[in-house]
Amino acid sequence: MADNGYDVVVIGGGPVGENVAARAVRGGLTAALVESERFGGECSYWACMPSKALLRPGIALAAAHRLPGVPAGDRVDPAAVFARRDSFTSHWDDAGQVSWAEGAGIVAVRGVGRITGEREVTVGDQVLRARHAVVVCTGSVPRTPDIPGIADVRTWGSREATSASEVPGRLAVLGGGVVGVEMAQAFAKLGSRVDLIITGERPLPRYPEFAGDLVAEGLRADGVQVHVNTGAERVSEKDGVIRIELTGGGEVLADEFLVATGRRPATDGLGLAVAGLRDGDALAVDDSGLASGVDGGWLYAAGDVTGRAPLTHQGKYQARVVGDVIAARAKGERIEPEPWSAYATTADHTAVPQVVFTDPEVASVGLTGAEDGEPHRVVDLDIAVAGSSLHADGYEGKVRMVVDTEREVILGVTFAGPDVAELLHAATIAVVGEVPLKRLWHAVPAYPTISEIWLRLLEEYGL
Repeated sequence: MADNGYDVVVIGGGPVGENVAARAVRGGLTAALVESERFGGECSYWACMPSKALLRPGIALAAAHRLPGVPAGDRVDPAAVFARRDSFTSHWDDAGQVSWAEGAGIVAVRGVGRITGEREVTVGDQVLRARHAVVVCTGSVPRTPDIPGIADVRTWGSREATSASEVPGRLAVLGGGVVGVEMAQAFAKLGSRVDLIITGERPLPRYPEFAGDLVAEGLRADGVQVHVNTGAERVSEKDGVIRIELTGGGEVLADEFLVATGRRPATDGLGLAVAGLRDGDALAVDDSGLASGVDGGWLYAAGDVTGRAPLTHQGKYQARVVGDVIAARAKGERIEPEPWSAYATTADHTAVPQVVFTDPEVASVGLTGAEDGEPHRVVDLDIAVAGSSLHADGYEGKVRMVVDTEREVILGVTFAGPDVAELLHAATIAVVGEVPLKRLWHAVPAYPTISEIWLRLLEEYGL
């Protein structure tokens, strides 16, 4: 076996692993980046980028229809949409990502990495030894529900949905989370007849009710049949037709069946027993990314694999911290992850932003509602300002602001409405910076923009 030594060995070459390795190299260390599939990871080829590429054309067409005098057709061109999606995934070729890694001074190692000893990762016939740290950035994999018959039926996961090159005549989607609603709407706008099956009264159950209700209205406006308070009791397939029997009665027939019921950390077969941990579990970490319960301080993790804030941008944030921490500790610095310092992922706990790229969009950061026993106040308003009226005829949206009434700072904001994603970073800054409301009052929103809603929120609060 070849024996190679590096300061840091990173398992998982997606955006999180890339950022860990890049920051470590920037800090003066050497780094090997191990990837079993494509460098660039899930987000580049099967998640964030292709899903948004599939959604955007249909949403742009809908936006044109909301304005008089804008010539627009009735339907997008699926072939053109798929071709544009393919360009964003580099046609599933990771040569550019490998070139980037090598240009950044990172050694790219292709293959399945397994921890085989303290500070040791084996990839095929190579043994990679880490002088300072091994970092796990293996992301997450789909969670398969236990439904009778599902093992015998052709199903889509998120990968199959985002990489599809044909529009199914009938698509059934199980799950009302982010993947479920985004792909249901994307394929409805591309021309599929879509049935969305959800267990609750509305999609997006982790968001305020108004957000789920507005998204459900948007889905129905695109022809999606939303089956609420139900689930898949049993599934079967005959002559290429998939039959989903619904809980409580009824059935859905589909040509393709997307199972979007969540994800779990990808730690199967990783060799965590070497570190006293168990494969299949999330890797618990402190705010510096150091794995909990591992002697010697050599194992770190970042991204979905930790179970904390499973979002690409949040994983990259964790990665930047982890890379800097390892580089500092390698120099002998004593690092304590003090909140909001360069060596702590404090935002994971208080200020995680997320956008659901449906029509209408949902954008949220921090708390989504008041917590029992806390001095919080919730301010709910319709987004009804001059900017929204000009943005689209019949603009319909809502916003919620959660305020700590003792400190008079914002703890969370949720927007729901067309094109609200671009409002989110201002809210994130307000939450992270703990900007006092009396100071925020002096941040005058430009007229006429949808950002005028900030003035209305502060006025409603009493300023």
